[in-house]
This record gives sequence, C-alpha cells and structure tokens, in this order.
Amino acid sequence: MKKISSNSGRLQRKRRVRAKISGSATRPRLAVFKSLKGIYVQVIDDTVGKTLASAKLAEIKKAANTIEGAKEVGKLIAKKCVALKIEFVTFDRAGYQYHGKVKALADGAREGGLQF
Repeated sequence: MKKISSNSGRLQRKRRVRAKISGSATRPRLAVFKSLKGIYVQVIDDTVGKTLASAKLAEIKKAANTIEGAKEVGKLIAKKCVALKIEFVTFDRAGYQYHGKVKALADGAREGGLQF
C-alpha cells in the first residue's frame, strides 16, 4: 500500500478549501504559505487574478522562523493592507492546520487592524 505524503494531503485540503473561498476587490483573500525557511502571505483579488500586497519573513530584520516571527509577518501585512485601505479579508490557510505559525500570523494581522 502506497503511503500518502503529508504535503499531498495538504494540497488535497487546499483544493477543497479553495473551491469554497474566493477573494474579491472588496474582500480579498489572505493566502498563507509556509516553508522550512520562512512564512509568506499574499493579499489576492481573485476576480482579476492580481496580488494586492505581500509580505514574507525575510523582510523583517532579526526575525526567526518561529511563532513570534509569523506574528510579525501578520502585523507587516496588516500595515501594508491598511495603507491600501483594505480592512476586510478572507483568510485562506491553504490546507495547513490553524495552530502554531498560521494562527500566530492571523493573530498578528488582527492586531494590525485586519478583520476576517
């Protein structure tokens, strides 16, 4: 019996979630991606297929790939969104469990002024 990798399971969950979630101009999608080296987030308007804002861990000086670093990335994306007058977003966790770094990023974005 073939074993399914954890990433292929995540991609299946991502496809299932993306079938229900879509970003618009009034309420764009806040998409999260994690890697072993960092955490990345984009604010996307799916109606035109355009990225409105993005942030990554490498933009923050002296930030480590930890929960605290993810929270700082959340605050950074919220700051960029507020500058673009984006207040409401739809959170897309991309198949990741809502705990740890993903939850910290969401909490940081909420602290920065985003609502989802």
